[in-house]
Amino acid sequence: MEDTPHAQVKFFTKQSKYSVPDTPFSVPVTVNTGDLSSLINGLIKENVDKDVDIDFDFLIDGEFLRVSLEKHLEQKEVSTETVAELEYVERHPAPRPEDSLDHDDWVSCVHAANNCILSGSYDNTLHLWSAKGDALLTIPGHTQPVKCVKWIQHDPGKSSSFLSGSHDQTVLLWQWDEGKREVDCVHCCRGHAASVDCIAVNQSGDKFCSGSWDKMLKMWSAVIDRTEESPSDDEDKPAKKKKTSGPKVQTRVPILTLSGHTEAVSGVTWLGDQEVCTASWDHTLRLWDLEKAEQKSTMQGNKVFLSVSYSPANGLLVTGSADRHVRLWDPRCSDGSIVKSTYTSHQGWVSSVAWSPTNRHQFISGSYDNLMKLWDQRSPKAPLYNLVGHTDKILAVDWSIPSMLLSGGADNQLKIFQYEDVAGKKS
Repeated sequence: MEDTPHAQVKFFTKQSKYSVPDTPFSVPVTVNTGDLSSLINGLIKENVDKDVDIDFDFLIDGEFLRVSLEKHLEQKEVSTETVAELEYVERHPAPRPEDSLDHDDWVSCVHAANNCILSGSYDNTLHLWSAKGDALLTIPGHTQPVKCVKWIQHDPGKSSSFLSGSHDQTVLLWQWDEGKREVDCVHCCRGHAASVDCIAVNQSGDKFCSGSWDKMLKMWSAVIDRTEESPSDDEDKPAKKKKTSGPKVQTRVPILTLSGHTEAVSGVTWLGDQEVCTASWDHTLRLWDLEKAEQKSTMQGNKVFLSVSYSPANGLLVTGSADRHVRLWDPRCSDGSIVKSTYTSHQGWVSSVAWSPTNRHQFISGSYDNLMKLWDQRSPKAPLYNLVGHTDKILAVDWSIPSMLLSGGADNQLKIFQYEDVAGKKS
């Protein structure tokens, strides 16, 4: 029987506590990550005071090894004669299902901040939860399904503010006094002529953008001003001071309206202080300069876009699409090859995507196939983990708190998964 051919590999790691000698090792070309992990564990046993084997992942040229070494080299057309350099990193443990929060209807949107979770539902209400899953408040106010929610700022125990956009064509700006357990709707933002499906708040928390089925992108003030006059007041009349038992909800109009999309705007994200990116049902992503009030560029997709998320850590966009693919885009590219990677694993529309707030390589996606997937951008062929639990399509995912992956679905559930990022900010 013929001997299995061998290849020469050199191992290196950025996690110095797991480092091994910088010499080539001869390994059978048929090895997979499990075999390589055992080899590394054998080499580091003397240095690491652990009885338990550590699971490692391996990268070749910045891409995770997901097949045998032989197959990978074959796919990349690299000779097995060359010395392969393998970087190894501690494998991330699987996220753990933590809680499932019941709603009365579809959970269409979710956003977390500090120790609080905000969710919106098709029963026209907003819900505030503690990060532990305790129900804090149910908030009526919209007359139709809530489609998007965003914290403006959250100060635990003090006064916080957040936004909700709805099928009723409005965005409501809320103030919440956590100490008193009271919430007020302070401003009603009117200007869209159809359902408001996405909102995003800028870094400084003084402005937000909204995208709608009316194809428009609008920018608004996110500052709470209880003295603001509604725009319907005639300028020549003195402002009426009405005494009411509750605070008056003031109408607010947009600072800026930008047109260009030919179908609904489904996603919006800030790239900087004066730049936003929108995703649309018209198969395009568009970059907008808010200072000049104009469109900067268009990135052409081939199907409906449903969601977009931006990572300041790496300057990249990730999108979810109706063709079941998740894609990675570089908005700074000018040579046409803007799609950096395509991630194919979902069996349904990818309704929602979100980058990790601390790890520049990781993001999550939620789909109509009932699955949330945790990805590493260096592993285009397969997700790190499939997160199961939903019994109907996922409509929204959120990763605003590093240790918490959230998903809302048409099964009326908001799922919480706990996640320990072993590499964290170091990766």
